[in-house]
Formats: sequence, C-alpha cells, structure tokens
Amino acid sequence: MKADARKQAERYAIVVGVTALITAVDFRAHVNPTTVALMFLAAVLLASAYWGRRYALTLAVLGAVVFDFFFLPPVGTFAISDPQNWIALFAFLVTAIVGIHLGDRSRREAERAQMRRRDVERLYALSQRLLASENVPELLNSLPRYVQETFSVRSVAAIASDHTSIYRSSPDAEFDETVLRSTLLRGEPVTQAGISYVPLRLGMRTVGALSVSGSDLSRETLDALGSLAGLAVERARALEALSKHRAEQEHERLRSALLDSVTHEFRTPLTSIKASVTTLLSAAVLDDGGRKDLLTVIEEETDRLNRLVGEASEMAQLDAGMFKLDLEPHSISDALEPALEDARSSLEKHGVEIATNYDTLPKVRMDAARIREVLMHLLENAGKYSDPGTPIKVSSEVQGNWIVTSVADHGPGIDSFEQSLIFEKFYRGQHQRYTAPGTGMGLAIAKVIVEAHGGTISVISQLGSGSVFSFSLPIDKSSQAAETVNRNEAPEQVPSQR
Repeated sequence: MKADARKQAERYAIVVGVTALITAVDFRAHVNPTTVALMFLAAVLLASAYWGRRYALTLAVLGAVVFDFFFLPPVGTFAISDPQNWIALFAFLVTAIVGIHLGDRSRREAERAQMRRRDVERLYALSQRLLASENVPELLNSLPRYVQETFSVRSVAAIASDHTSIYRSSPDAEFDETVLRSTLLRGEPVTQAGISYVPLRLGMRTVGALSVSGSDLSRETLDALGSLAGLAVERARALEALSKHRAEQEHERLRSALLDSVTHEFRTPLTSIKASVTTLLSAAVLDDGGRKDLLTVIEEETDRLNRLVGEASEMAQLDAGMFKLDLEPHSISDALEPALEDARSSLEKHGVEIATNYDTLPKVRMDAARIREVLMHLLENAGKYSDPGTPIKVSSEVQGNWIVTSVADHGPGIDSFEQSLIFEKFYRGQHQRYTAPGTGMGLAIAKVIVEAHGGTISVISQLGSGSVFSFSLPIDKSSQAAETVNRNEAPEQVPSQR
C-alpha cells in the first residue's frame, strides 16, 4: 500500500512539473495560444494512455487553468474578454476529455489483451503438464498443485464424478465441500466468499469440479480452465480403458498361445501312448521285440509329458519368484557337460564343437543346476531348428568382469522382429511353430534364470545363416584372486642344462 501511495504521489508531482514546464517554455517563447493548447493536449493524451484517467484529468484541469491565466487576454487574470477564447477553452476541455476517454479505453483494452495472452500462455503450460498424466488418480492428485503453481493462486481443490475423494493443493485449502459437490452435480460455475467453483466439462457433460481461491482470473479463463481439466480427465480415463483393453487382448493372446502350444505338445505324446497301448491290448500277435518297442515308446512319451508338466510348473515358480539360487564358484564346464548329456536326443544328428578350453577360464558364481538348465534349452533349440548334419558350436570368453557363453547353430535364422519376442513366454517362431516340438517356455525360463544371476541373455541372428545365443555371468572375484596368488607363488622352473 505504501508503495502504491508513493507511486501516485510521484505521478501527480510529474503532472504538476509537466504543466509548469510547458507554461514556462511557451510563456518565454511567446508562442500563440493554439500552440499552447496543442502541447497541453498532447501531454494529456500521453498521460491518459500510459497512466490512466485520473492523472490525465488532473493535467487537463491544470492545463486549462494555466492556459486561461497566462495565455488568454487579459493575461494574469482568470477573466476572458473575447468570447472566441471561451470557445477555444471549451474546445480544449472537450477535446481533452474525449482524448482521455479514448486513451484510457485503449490502455484498458491493451491491459486486457495482455492479461488474456498471459492466461493463454498459462493454460498452454498447464495443458503440457496435465497431458503427461496417463491415469485418473495420478491426474487428480497433481491437478490442484499444477493449477496453483501455474496461476499463482492461494489454494485449489478438485473432485471427479467417479471418485469420492477431494484432492487438495495443500491440507489447508480454502473451499466449501458442499458448494464444490453442488457444482459437480449442477454443472454451473459459482463464486462464493471470494472462491470460484468451476465445473470440469467435456462438451455438455460434467466430469468433475474445481475450486480456486485467491485468484483474479476472469470468467473466460476459469471456463477455459474447466474445459481443459475436463479434457485431461477424460483423456486419462480413455488411456486407462485402452490400457485395460490392451492388457485383456494380451492376456487372451497369451492364453490362446498357451492352449495352442500345450494342446499340440500334449496331444503328440498322448497319441503315441494311446496307439501303443491300443496295439498291446489288441489281439495282434507281437513278438518280444515288437512288444518291447511299444513299451519303449510309452516310456519315452511318458517322460516327455512329465517334462512338459515340469516346465509349466517351473515357469510358474520362476514368474512368482518362488526359487532360490545356490550360488557357488563353478567352471562353466560344470554345467555344460551335464547339459550336453541332457540334450543328447536333440543333438544326435549334429556334431558339437567345444571351442574353449574351460580350464583356462576363471570360475563364475552360479547355481550349476540352473545354468545347466539354461545350456540345455539353448542346445536343444540349436539341435531342433538346425538341419541334420550341421555343426553346433559352444564357446565362452572373458569380457571385462563377465564370462559370455555362446551357442551357435546353422539354422534358418530369426528375423529382427521375432528376435525381440522369442524370450517371451509361450512365443514360438511363426515358421517353426508346427515343424519342431516345443512349448515356447524354454527361452523364457533361460532368461529368468540368467537375469536372476545378474546376467543378460541375447541373440544375434541372420535369416538363412543361423543364430548365436549368448548369456553372461559375473566372474567370481574371490576365486580369481586366489588363482592369481597361486600363480604368483608357484616356484619358477629352472631349465635343465645338458
């Protein structure tokens, strides 16, 4: 308040000073009364345009008095001898008043335009923040704070039509809950006790309500704010619905893929078992060799079914995190050798090349049984999807603090799109889905196990040239340090002399 009073006093002082300056200059220069009137009129118009009506009127009155006293004969008195001078003085005052009115109106229009521009900029900034929220609770939690920060108001509260809670910019937000809920129900803006209540609208539908206290926002800005917030709330709802729909579609896709894979995989061994049992129970005459072959088929297919059930159960446990790793220092060969034996049936038509001397590699901290399972899945895949007679290469190398193990085949390869999907549960290649047995769980199981060790698994592939599956495991630092000490402490061998 003191600053405003001081500013007003300074402006009135300037008005008086300008009047005195024009008077002194014109009086000494002996200019004609028309020139004096025009100079005062110009000063009045400038004061009106920049400072407002009060200062311009003050300057006009002072100018008329000075004009009469110093420039209209008889000079030095307020009397006017010539009637034409009365007309001149009256014309000066009328022109000054009209100019003041026009200047003041243009100034107010400029201020309103500036305010509208500032409000539009604030609404745009607010829209950028609101559109970053993709669910309704998050948006409603942030909306009051965003409005408060953007428009510099005292407090804000919000409510949505499908949420009973009221969201506040601060715990002591000023609003009347009854009026806020009434605004939501009626959809009409209300101003009460200095607080503006605005419905959040999407067209003719009300989706929420907002209370704003301590603001000087125009009704147009408040309406635009309500429409913008209503649009943001409805957009968040639409995104939630879309996400839910996509999740349902994905769930349905996975369920169909699971049923497809499981049905195909279970039907094949069951068909073989059923055919073998039917033959054994029939009246067909079988020798000991034929009977033994049928029993062998039943045993092998039963083992296959048991493995399928085990994979499904294991995938469920891994997904739920219901497993523990028995981490100990091991050589990769501790897992590779038994994995080769496990995958023997898939590799019987392929030569396997071990391209690394594992005695020279540091040990890794791993659960040998789990990594054996990872290698088994990779070896089985390489055997199933490669042409008979093509070799499969297994290698390991040190890369920084990791040992990277790779299984390379000469299969048909995997296109770039499928490379991002093959580690997903139940996914199987489009062209190999029905040509090779499998449930699509092997690589997903391998991925979970490797990541539980802190490593990564990936594939590099080119259509027609085969694939290389690689996974990394951290080197065991303690065993590496011990091996370094042992090498340093080993006695030097003195070459024999002949």
